[in-house]
Amino acid sequence: GVKVIRYGLTRQWVLGLTVVLADGTVLELNGALEKNNTGVDLRQLFIGSEGTLGVITEATLKLARLPGRLDVFFFGVESLAAVLRIFEAARRGPFQISAFEMLTDRCLARLERHRGLTSPLETPATHYVLLEVEAHDRDRLDAWLEEVVEAELVLDGVLASSGEQARALWELREGISESLSATGLPHKNDVALPIAALDSFCGELEAVFEDRYPGWEICLFGHIGDGNLHINVMKPDDMAKEAFLERVHEADRSIFELVRAHRGSISAEHGIGLLKRDWLGYSRSPEEIALMRGLKQAFDPKGILNPGKVLAP
Repeated sequence: GVKVIRYGLTRQWVLGLTVVLADGTVLELNGALEKNNTGVDLRQLFIGSEGTLGVITEATLKLARLPGRLDVFFFGVESLAAVLRIFEAARRGPFQISAFEMLTDRCLARLERHRGLTSPLETPATHYVLLEVEAHDRDRLDAWLEEVVEAELVLDGVLASSGEQARALWELREGISESLSATGLPHKNDVALPIAALDSFCGELEAVFEDRYPGWEICLFGHIGDGNLHINVMKPDDMAKEAFLERVHEADRSIFELVRAHRGSISAEHGIGLLKRDWLGYSRSPEEIALMRGLKQAFDPKGILNPGKVLAP
């Protein structure tokens, strides 16, 4: 989610699990230990396995302290390359990054159509950045912002001056999914890429769609701080729903071929399930998939746990 850049993945916060296996065996894994270096950490096999190896009935989680003061910026920039330059500047900044989110002007247009939300910036842009930071020195924060402006990394920007304004800026990011569904039919993909590959990937993606699927709109947004990009392909208004749904799966192949070429993942957050099962080989090697099958056979030899998910029977 939006806070992975600050807190890491959910699996890092799982201290212990209670898991029921296919034969009824109950495993108590790790309890609430912070450290336990005694063989294979079985917790990690079950986390993210989508219920195919066992049923998690209980989880013990670590909690983080509440953050201190959070400052929220909203920048308009001219390109994804500029977004990535701001990210590099933020990583060197005098603060802890809490979130670094990107959305395009196409997303913003859908937000305005559905919810009447508009950019707080006077200068239009093709890409927008929402940056949330936890800073302890306001003077150093202001100095960093001045450096970003002087380096001409942004076309325009605003720093929230109140909690209400910060919430309004966050609404521009958090209202995207709802607005896309309310203003059309989106086909959603959720991919992960090396951060250094994001700009070239998105350029190639636009070129592929202009060539093979002219007139199709792509709305991009995501957690740029960890390389997670949400790709929403919108049904053209003059195209029948059935025709779009049939052809959009061909478009999936085009997307996943680019993901594979850049050594990315076809699923950053949403998992594999049934819909992406046939594409698993685009992110995992034959050897990895063979090991997954071996684990499935060992834990669930009769195939009764979430059958058909992740791996084909």
